[in-house]
Amino acid sequence: MSRLGSARRWLGRHKGQLKRLATALFVCLIVALLVRVGLTIEWGEVAQAMLETPPSALWVAVPLVAASYAVYSCFDLLGKWYTGHDLPWWRTMLVAFISYAFTMNFSAAVGGLALRLRLYGKQGLNPGQIMRIMGLSITTNWMGYCLLAGMIFAAGAVSPPFDWEISAGPLRAIGGVLIIVAVGYLALCAFSTRRSWTVRSHKIVLPEARIALLQLALAMVNWSLMGAVVYTVMPGEAGYATVLGTLLIGSIVGAIAHIPGGLGVTEYVFITLMAPEVPRHQVLGAILVYRALYYLAPVLLAGACYLIFETRSSAAVSRGTKIA
Repeated sequence: MSRLGSARRWLGRHKGQLKRLATALFVCLIVALLVRVGLTIEWGEVAQAMLETPPSALWVAVPLVAASYAVYSCFDLLGKWYTGHDLPWWRTMLVAFISYAFTMNFSAAVGGLALRLRLYGKQGLNPGQIMRIMGLSITTNWMGYCLLAGMIFAAGAVSPPFDWEISAGPLRAIGGVLIIVAVGYLALCAFSTRRSWTVRSHKIVLPEARIALLQLALAMVNWSLMGAVVYTVMPGEAGYATVLGTLLIGSIVGAIAHIPGGLGVTEYVFITLMAPEVPRHQVLGAILVYRALYYLAPVLLAGACYLIFETRSSAAVSRGTKIA
């Protein structure tokens, strides 16, 4: 018992270090896999594949990107309903858009937390309200992910290669677990008699069932739109469910590795899962086009919006008025 107690105390003292070590090893593994794949890619063919993206596909993909960001911005409208703050709806959605674009490119710490704290804080919201909005947004995103990914995986829409650690059977089981998590969250919001908890001095308030339903619906639509963007620019005959499922796998692996936007991870997952149906250079070219449309273009627009906000904020402070 004494040895067991000593081991537990040692694990408790070094928990943070072990977590960082595990993350570092995971990232190193991903980098090694990417290097191995990168050495086998003809990058000239990748560039040619990008240039050969049909204009008609781009005309469809761009509105899908706009729709996805609009849906995601509604996450913060749920936060407005959840916290009861009085900011106008359009300003709430603008903050969400800027935060989301920066999150996709630079991590949740930058977009989800830092920018929300600054943008909402300058408009009069207190840190407690902002943290609750951010918490609801994160929960919305991942609960919707659980339900959608669970259905896709459980249906067998994605077939992992034979050399993967996870085969089709376990992936279906994981899908079932994800569905249970999402349904369990909805049931908790609907039927729990206890509506709040305090965790490390932070109060967590359980949303109403109707908010939880909207959370799942909005997040599922957003993930579906993201998959539709990739599907639109992806050549070949791969079905939409397969493309969406592949994107969902790449997204969760990137999140586990704490890599902003799953950079490199998404590419590796798509090449591994879709290369049998679509040539590697075409898969990579399509994902790079997707990144340009869904990551680069929105963050440039969000950066311009943020600079305008800061300029108007500074002008308002100098005049002693509120931000218009």
